[in-house]
Amino acid sequence: MGVPGAEVATGAGSLPGFLGRKSRYARMDDVLPPEPEDGGGIRVRGSCGSSRRYVFACSVFASLNHVLLGYDVGVMSGCIIFIQKDLHINEVQQEVLVGCLSFISLLGSLAAGRTSDVIGRKWTIGLAAAVFQAGAAIMTFAPSFAVLMAGRLLAGIGIGCGIMVAPVYIAEITPATLRGSFASFPEIFISLGILLGYVSNLVFAGLPDHINWRVMLAAGILPSISIAFVLMVIPESPRWLVMQNRGGEARAVLLKVTDTEEEAQERLAEIEEVARVTSSGKAVWRELLQPSPVIRRMLITGLGVQIFQQITGIDALVYYSPTIFRDAGIRTESQLLAATVAVGFSKTAFIVIAIVLVDHVGRKPLLYISTIGITACLAVLAASLSLLARGALPSAVAIALAILTVCGFVAFFSVGIGPINMVLSSEIYPLRLRAQAVGIGLALNRMTSGAVAMSFLSICNAISVAGAFTAFAAISALSVVFVHLFVPETSGKTLEQIESLFGGGGGGGGAVMGEVELGDTEHLEHKRLVSHALS
Repeated sequence: MGVPGAEVATGAGSLPGFLGRKSRYARMDDVLPPEPEDGGGIRVRGSCGSSRRYVFACSVFASLNHVLLGYDVGVMSGCIIFIQKDLHINEVQQEVLVGCLSFISLLGSLAAGRTSDVIGRKWTIGLAAAVFQAGAAIMTFAPSFAVLMAGRLLAGIGIGCGIMVAPVYIAEITPATLRGSFASFPEIFISLGILLGYVSNLVFAGLPDHINWRVMLAAGILPSISIAFVLMVIPESPRWLVMQNRGGEARAVLLKVTDTEEEAQERLAEIEEVARVTSSGKAVWRELLQPSPVIRRMLITGLGVQIFQQITGIDALVYYSPTIFRDAGIRTESQLLAATVAVGFSKTAFIVIAIVLVDHVGRKPLLYISTIGITACLAVLAASLSLLARGALPSAVAIALAILTVCGFVAFFSVGIGPINMVLSSEIYPLRLRAQAVGIGLALNRMTSGAVAMSFLSICNAISVAGAFTAFAAISALSVVFVHLFVPETSGKTLEQIESLFGGGGGGGGAVMGEVELGDTEHLEHKRLVSHALS
């Protein structure tokens, strides 16, 4: 905890603040006189650095399963070239193999919700890694397409479990001051996994065709093995412990992730209160299925952003980037895979930039930059491929434009609509509806991703690669209009203010009344603690 008076930063939970830039709050142990040895006032258990480092480590470890999703997406773009040669699969089988992961991971996510309530968040993370390992092993040694699909289905369930439980765990263990930045870690690790998948393609492409793709897939097991170490390091979620009537253990965990004993006790009391007053699931689903005008506008915004994130073709581009570069004129497999590595670097670098900017620039400006940039890149890519097909563009120019626009696409995606869709979804819904509404959005996101990935090659055969990206560009242009008409700026606003943006009048939300933004609660708590300490 801290007090006002330090250099102001735009977001209390922003990544720069954690990495060393001054926070908008000074540490209490920096400004208050030393405590007398006999006690009194607020007991500070050391510097904020130790608890922050511990929470940082737990958040990083919990996000490791997201590397698996990213790695699978990245490595399959190269594997599919060699799988086609080795197992002699057709284009429809390629589409099914690539696109089924999104649908199957959705089933894993749904299963993980119940599993994490029964065995805990921590052990669900471990279970997800174990299921993925089994699926990856089956794929590695698959002698046929049918066995390969069986392994991929199993791996998809593991990935779905992992990507669902990690954000829940991070949100439940992280203090409000850090939650905004640390909640973005899974997106960083997905991008890192994609990059590692691309690098794996490049490194192992020189092996014989019946071996290289198997080694590429087997390498994905390595991050999941590290989960065994993770389970020995990270604690269980304090919220889950409270749900199991293990309040003493929950308090012990909170003492590790907070700076004062009083803060730990207050967080424990808040968790216990929330556990007592949680709304019934039936009432929540009834409100979502028969929404008021305010909730309907929130759903249009939240679900629309989730759909537009995928329907503009990001997964098709990542999965099939070698196909796109081949159509642009790159011929050798090593050059194709090297170009995809550049795509991976762009995606990873710009996701970090987005996390730095999101609390400084705001959500809506970044969404404008992202959607307009994506539209421009898709239009230029489609035009260059079309001109190349007609012989009106030199091959070298077409290759350069293809690499530039594809890298630009993933860069604009990563700086805006990629990470912001989940940030926005977590902010716009009332607390009583948030989990279920975000879950619906995630389901639509995964189904859209799967539909695009499973139909991309067929669309290209029907209207050409240039035609497919012309369609994506048109859809992306609609996303710009959608952002303008339906997405308000939510950065720095309380939940009452956000409700008023959707026509709720700031006070007519029933259960929403009295809810305030976490940052506002923290600010009030700072004032109360300082008054208590100085009195």
